[in-house]
Amino acid sequence: MKVAILEDEPLAAEKLERYLQKYRGTIEVLNTIPSLEIAIPWIERNMDEVDLFFMDVQLSDGLSFEIFNTIPLNKPVIFTTAFDEFAIDAFKVNSIDYLLKPIKFMDLTKALQKLDTVKSQYSNASRVQSVQEFVGKKAFKDRFLVKMGNHLNSISTETIYIFYAEGRDAYLINHQGKRYMLDYTLETLEEMVNPKLFFRVNRSFLININAIEDVLVYSNRRLKLMLKSKLDPEIIVSREKVSNFKKWFEGLT
Repeated sequence: MKVAILEDEPLAAEKLERYLQKYRGTIEVLNTIPSLEIAIPWIERNMDEVDLFFMDVQLSDGLSFEIFNTIPLNKPVIFTTAFDEFAIDAFKVNSIDYLLKPIKFMDLTKALQKLDTVKSQYSNASRVQSVQEFVGKKAFKDRFLVKMGNHLNSISTETIYIFYAEGRDAYLINHQGKRYMLDYTLETLEEMVNPKLFFRVNRSFLININAIEDVLVYSNRRLKLMLKSKLDPEIIVSREKVSNFKKWFEGLT
């Protein structure tokens, strides 16, 4: 496999190249590129030779997302960054994964295994098409970092029962009934989580299907949700959401 690395920190690029060789000795790094000014013309000339791009989100002269506004790049990309604020933008392009620095070898391995799994399912003629279809799909956030005082916790998305908005703030409640404040809006959270697992039932609540204990027919053609984790406010599926909620709840979406 031939790889190109967009990274403006030499030590980070060297570490990534070591990890790639550790993962598979036959991986060839074609070039390490420190800036958009160099990257854009190089990719235009050499894109057909590259099987996978690693892109630091913040390069010395701008964000690597600008490449996608200039070049119709249809190769898989693994983004790397020290910040998670760009995750949504990464999901909108050909992202296989989004690795937070300092990169761990295990996280890199999991990202490369995603690509390997897709490739192994198809033979020669359909392989390119299958990878392109795969990278066009959205990846969903599987953990959230939350802060309680001086402590940081990592919460698995599957254990989150509810995301909800309270004024301008957003919170999550996990399966243990613990509440944590988040730095995202509810609209952003809706884009970040798997729609097979979560549904936006109204303007304020995004619900995990595994949190629902019962659904009651409510007044004015609405639905009332009874949750495993008891909350003070009633959670009502708004009228305009009822039809889609039923399809989601039945597994038809």
